[in-house]
Amino acid sequence: MNLKIVLASCILLLPVCFTYAAEEFQFNSDVLSLEDSQNIDLSVFSKGSFIMPGTYSLAVHVNKHQLPEQAIVFTAPDDAPQDSAACISPALVEQFGLKNSAKDQLRWWHDNQCMDLRSLEGTEMRIDLSTSTLYLNIPQAWLEYSSPDWDPPSRWDEGVSGLLFDYDVNGQSNAIKSQRSDSLGLTGTLGANLGAWRLRADMQGRTERSTGQATQRAFTWNRYYAYRAIAPLRSRLTVGEDYLSSSLFDSFSYAGVNLASDDNMLPPNLRGYAPEVTGVANSNARVTVSQQGRLLYETRVAAGPFRIQDINNAVNGKLDVRIEELDGSVQEYQMDTANIPYLTRPGSVRYKLTAGRPSDAEHNIDGPLFAAGEFSWGVSNGWSLYGGGIGSQGYNSLALGAGRDLSALGAISVDVTQSNATLPQGSFSGKSYRVSYSKRFDEYDSQITFAGYRFSQENFMSMTEFLQSRDQQERYNKAKEMYTVTLNKQFRDLGVTVYANYSHQTYWDAPAANRQSVSLARYFDVGRFKNLNLSLTAYNNQSGTTSDRGGYLSLSLPLGDGSFSHSTSMNSTNTTHNASYSSRVNDKTNYQIGAGSSRTGQSVNGFLNHEGDSTRLTANASYQPGEYSAIGGSLQGGATLTAHGGALHRSNINGGTRLLLDTDGVSDVPVRGRGPTTRTNYFGKAVVSDISPYYRDEASIDLDKLGDNVEATRSITQATLTEGAIGYRKFEVISGSKAMAFITLPHGPTPPFGATVHNLRGQETGIVMDAGGVYLTGIKANEVMTVRWDSKDQCNVKLPETLPSDGVELELLCREDLTLKAA
Repeated sequence: MNLKIVLASCILLLPVCFTYAAEEFQFNSDVLSLEDSQNIDLSVFSKGSFIMPGTYSLAVHVNKHQLPEQAIVFTAPDDAPQDSAACISPALVEQFGLKNSAKDQLRWWHDNQCMDLRSLEGTEMRIDLSTSTLYLNIPQAWLEYSSPDWDPPSRWDEGVSGLLFDYDVNGQSNAIKSQRSDSLGLTGTLGANLGAWRLRADMQGRTERSTGQATQRAFTWNRYYAYRAIAPLRSRLTVGEDYLSSSLFDSFSYAGVNLASDDNMLPPNLRGYAPEVTGVANSNARVTVSQQGRLLYETRVAAGPFRIQDINNAVNGKLDVRIEELDGSVQEYQMDTANIPYLTRPGSVRYKLTAGRPSDAEHNIDGPLFAAGEFSWGVSNGWSLYGGGIGSQGYNSLALGAGRDLSALGAISVDVTQSNATLPQGSFSGKSYRVSYSKRFDEYDSQITFAGYRFSQENFMSMTEFLQSRDQQERYNKAKEMYTVTLNKQFRDLGVTVYANYSHQTYWDAPAANRQSVSLARYFDVGRFKNLNLSLTAYNNQSGTTSDRGGYLSLSLPLGDGSFSHSTSMNSTNTTHNASYSSRVNDKTNYQIGAGSSRTGQSVNGFLNHEGDSTRLTANASYQPGEYSAIGGSLQGGATLTAHGGALHRSNINGGTRLLLDTDGVSDVPVRGRGPTTRTNYFGKAVVSDISPYYRDEASIDLDKLGDNVEATRSITQATLTEGAIGYRKFEVISGSKAMAFITLPHGPTPPFGATVHNLRGQETGIVMDAGGVYLTGIKANEVMTVRWDSKDQCNVKLPETLPSDGVELELLCREDLTLKAA
């Protein structure tokens, strides 16, 4: 009789199978159809709550949150020496996220090494050895604030120590009539994690070669720095080279130290704003985003509108955007990163403290010692006061402002900054006034992400302008007024979404600069055609005497497994029509092929994106007879190495947070985080990159794609990692063939019914049934397995050198020599 059927029947017929006495279950083995009813060992099932004393590796669940696997000791309680209970250690208690008031009333036993669960009223514990899991249910009243995707600091994981290298390589080859140009660019981060510290070095390089010109090469290390989280302060400490991150002042590079509140450590609904870059590409184009010569982001986009939303939210100030088309044309413009009103929860203080000296791109000190600081204080429900200052030889500035949560009317902040600068050209003193507003209109499906106005007097000077003006006879591009607004609006009844962005900057001594863009998208049905998408984007960039304006109109409809689209792109010099078909090969690969026409002739183009296990690949090509041909591509990935192993992997954020998954040495196991499935390498390791720090992320084994000879006893894990951490999680995976076996002992009898079989890694591979029968999983040639009953190892079986074919039973002899090892 199948053991699983027997045990399931016993569970349904508890009054028949068991008699309960003194918290111990006695099996009535007469209900089991056994040839030898005396040779039976059900000790592992005999007590409903009793677990043999010892140390067990268990996953711990606190309410709905899964903690990393823990070594849990089971020992006799002080008041019940014949019993056994889980010892909840102080280290494990620290991961529960208890309030201080709850910690103060905890009671302990076993020399203060084990928490008494009764000290927190309502707390319950349950152990499930079949899944190696300990479940704890703690009333929410005892716990710190948490949300569905966020945990309090007591559960944050600093990860393991290790090395990492992330890279993004972009290449392009263009032939425009008789001129040919080739370029190869690299951005990357080399790093090491030592405990809570993250050591990083950012790099960028570029090689360019054009017809008739010498090859140009450039490589530089952008900055060297180290940082770590200071959890009790909800802050990040950074030492080394960095760029001033401020909500009040402009950014500049410096070498020094910074301690700042980190919004990422707050629950998601209390976090700040990350910059967003938008634009329109007329062809498969290379888009770069830089600031003061430092390359922040580089990617390749297909023709049409694009939105880049994964730039580090610590970036602030003006961003330089460059779009390089395949035909050699270039769009360049600046975007000002927005700041939502600087508000803080009542009773809380957010701050940023910085000290150091300005530096240049060659790591040279380029200015006097300075100190900068800013704060925001939540005075009461709805009101915040904020301010800050910068002090240095020859320059100082002071800012002060107030913010107000207007509830249904949104949030607004107003501030004024006074600057004083002494230069060879003279002394300059002036003020700058700013108003910021943010509002989400849920009832209208609208959101003003940011609306702001700033006016600066002619003699107002930022620290960046001060540093740039020390060696100049005159000041240039003195900012005067700036207006900026970004909004989203959805018309659900019409199926229309509108996105608009407007920015206007005037100067005291230069022409104004303007940037406007608006996008509309609508999904609709026409007859038997469903989910058609019509989108329109128009933009206008004007700076001084140069102007770039244009638009993009496209219509797409599902076709087979992909979609067909027709688009028209217009700018001041050309109009291009393009028809394309896009589809997915699988969940990792998608492509687009198309043909177009313009004033200069017809063209064909293609775009491919592949999410590999070890790298992300994009490739594009375009050809127009007699005009140009172009081919380009990029590779994006990384390598992570720790004492637990390592792997090559995809990567999008250089130096970012990642999770190393270990499938116990079993290769080709499909695992996944938020992106496509990745398979473990030869050593049974895989890395899930681009983990959001301080979010509760989940990784799992994709059971639908798991091989027939692989079983996962635990397939889901969770982690809340600090910024830049290398997390580590191990799955219990059994790999090998499956077969029916019959085990006998040297002197004739068989192991008792209910005995368990384990491999050398301690994983249970089968339970002995009647007449020594056992269905074994995860078996390999020449492997040794241990048979256990009476709560201890009794003998070993050795599998043959050649495993039988399907359906053939194994005859195994269980020897009492416990020193037997695998060949």
